[in-house]
Amino acid sequence: MKTQQGFSAVELLIGITVTLILMAGAMSAFNSSMDLNDKATLMADLEQNLRAGMNMLIQDFMSAGWNIPTGGIPIPSGLGAVPVVRPGPPGSNLTFNTLNVAAVNPGAGLGPVGFGQATDIVNILFADSTLSLEDSPLDAIAFDGSSATVNASTPITGVRNEIRAGDLIAFSNALGNTLQYVTRVSGQQMFFQPGDPMNLNQPNASQGSITQIKNPGGFPPTTAMRVWLISYYLDYTTDANTPRLIRRVNNRGGNAVALVLEDLQLTYDLVDGVINPTDVDTPVAPNSPNQIRKVNLHLLGRSHGTIRNTGEFLRRSLTTQVSLRSLSFIDRYI
Repeated sequence: MKTQQGFSAVELLIGITVTLILMAGAMSAFNSSMDLNDKATLMADLEQNLRAGMNMLIQDFMSAGWNIPTGGIPIPSGLGAVPVVRPGPPGSNLTFNTLNVAAVNPGAGLGPVGFGQATDIVNILFADSTLSLEDSPLDAIAFDGSSATVNASTPITGVRNEIRAGDLIAFSNALGNTLQYVTRVSGQQMFFQPGDPMNLNQPNASQGSITQIKNPGGFPPTTAMRVWLISYYLDYTTDANTPRLIRRVNNRGGNAVALVLEDLQLTYDLVDGVINPTDVDTPVAPNSPNQIRKVNLHLLGRSHGTIRNTGEFLRRSLTTQVSLRSLSFIDRYI
């Protein structure tokens, strides 16, 4: 019979040791690959949210002030007026403390605390370009300003961009401007009953009300224009673990446009013809929001999940500047 030989104990131990070393190296390489893939996925998602939020902000800032009267639109104030509601984060109960709504209304520190500091909000005002109410003067306005009839050449119901409750309508005539909140629509008639959710319909207010642009005998020829008041802020209330950037139209419910953003900071560059202040949180007298010409935006976001081997979130910030073209450029050839 042939002699049969096997591995010795030493050879077997050496073989097992080499195999374990190779397997450890392979597992380490596999784990590193998984970590890199995990980080890449989390970072891609984070950057997508940052870009989505920043793009929406830029888009609305580019429209800020379009077709809005210089100095903004007056709102009810003075004797007999109650504060006008300023759209903001849930439970904030903010009001406008100005005599008018400007194209850009800063709100430094009025948002929730995120990443160790108070976040900002902003309200942006611009005219609607999809429904040309201003092409013809209004057919009629109730003497107390509670309703207005739009010329039949511009249908306001039964069309894709119809007027509906919650819309904001700017009135303009030779006596001035004012802003009203639509409470109901019937045919070509818009209604503005007092007690609206934003407190804009205050005919008895001594300043900024619709009765301030009326003669003793009634309203002179008046045009109407739908405007959008767009508000941005961070929401930590809906889900504290997933803060989100909210875009809110007028006083309607807000929509999340980007998730897991922890900080929103805004500063402004002003043009006052003297020192032209830059990087201002809130314009103070003698400056005002009507002098804002550029916005400096800063967003901070984090990943949805944590990194496997450290248990930490990935964070990244995005910063840009936006010139407000509707406020910055003047047509010299008109």
